Amino acid sequence: MLYHLALALGGDIPGVNVFRYLTFRSGMAILLALFLVFMFGPRLIAMLRVRQGKGQPIREDGPQSHFSKRGTPTMGGLMILLSVLITTLLLANLANPFVWMLLFVLLGYGTIGFYDDYLKVTKQSSAGFSGKVRLALEFAIAFIAVWVFTRVGPPELAGKLAVPFFKDVLIDLGWFYYLFAAVVIVGAANAVNLTDGLDGLAIVPVMIASASFALIVYLVGNKVFSDYLQIHYVRGVGEMAIIAGAIVGAGLGFLWYNAPPAQIFMGDTGSLALGGALGAFAVAAKHELVLAIIGGLFVLEAVSVIVQVISFKLTGKRVFRMAPLHHHFEQKGWKEETIVIRFWIIAVVLALIGLATLKLR
Repeated sequence: MLYHLALALGGDIPGVNVFRYLTFRSGMAILLALFLVFMFGPRLIAMLRVRQGKGQPIREDGPQSHFSKRGTPTMGGLMILLSVLITTLLLANLANPFVWMLLFVLLGYGTIGFYDDYLKVTKQSSAGFSGKVRLALEFAIAFIAVWVFTRVGPPELAGKLAVPFFKDVLIDLGWFYYLFAAVVIVGAANAVNLTDGLDGLAIVPVMIASASFALIVYLVGNKVFSDYLQIHYVRGVGEMAIIAGAIVGAGLGFLWYNAPPAQIFMGDTGSLALGGALGAFAVAAKHELVLAIIGGLFVLEAVSVIVQVISFKLTGKRVFRMAPLHHHFEQKGWKEETIVIRFWIIAVVLALIGLATLKLR
């Protein structure tokens, strides 16, 4: 809204013209989203605490230390999604299809997560709705997003996979690319969902990954910088930096209330939505494989679950004391704060490695 106002009145009203610049609007997105969470966050937490009563159900087979968290409300992702939505509508170029598709993924996955959280709270069970139905809906949203990203992106990159560290290597996957890209989005959503098991554990790596992709989409969407770095140029994708910045700001605000001991949990409402958004960033910017590096912590968490399930079904033995991976370290006696902070450090290191692929070619 403010971007379009600047285009129409920038020459007549002093100071309004700054909203034409993507870098300024991206920085403003962080601050505005943070402010919005602080503005309505406490009211939302109070409302959810009253409406949910017993709060998020705690798994009976989980770590014993988690039983002290009974009564903590969930669906905290609502404050993140609402803040990001308002910020995007105010600051982004609303004529940009990348913006609308990213919002479609963010809100679509958020709706799925909200319904799952609703069932868990009302039934007081850690099981939500049918896993098959949930995956089907996630893939439906992902396929639509991938199809649009492919249509509005450069024709010469359609159906092709860029390989990190190599400036000219493009693997033509043809129609298989649609399935691959959809798996990236769905996989990212569920990997973040699996990581969200300790206070503050998921939101900080999400912010780190979002900040990384804010830089990536900005560079990929800038012809001068993309030519200099020898990365593939995607016109218009830079506008997604507004949403990435909003996620960082909203995440900071949410962390204020989610820091140990958490006043509210993110829930599937937030984790699915934010993970799906990370996958959408990667697909739109043609950096799908880089996401596996920047979001390596989420990959480790998801792989630990896969390995645990396969090992137990084939041999009857468990590789980890408990999956996902953060629960394994809990069972080994690590304090929750120790696990969270060390996982944050890993997320920072992996993000730096992922960003290095922009230059090392």
